Amino acid sequence: MPCVDISTNVNLEGVDADPIFSDVTKAVASIIGKPENGSVAISFEGNKEPAAFAEIISMGGINSEVKRKLIATIGTILQTKLSIPRTRFFLKVYDTTMAHKIAKL
Repeated sequence: MPCVDISTNVNLEGVDADPIFSDVTKAVASIIGKPENGSVAISFEGNKEPAAFAEIISMGGINSEVKRKLIATIGTILQTKLSIPRTRFFLKVYDTTMAHKIAKL
């Protein structure tokens, strides 16, 4: 199961974040092909307009096409639900199995 962590500078007071979390985790699990199971200061380009940083850690299932789909899908969810422009969203993806493959070289 992948681990998803999203941080944003958008004020979430009064926002039901459960549907956002649910949409993101379902999308990540579907795109990576893994089963589905589980606010900070951010400044992009020198300003504090709505922005987000997400990190996904997975044991396998990550390739270039999957990364593109994750960026597009999560970017759309954050833009639709939190009005965070896609240009102010950064996604870090890490596949734990890749380190093992590189170490064998």
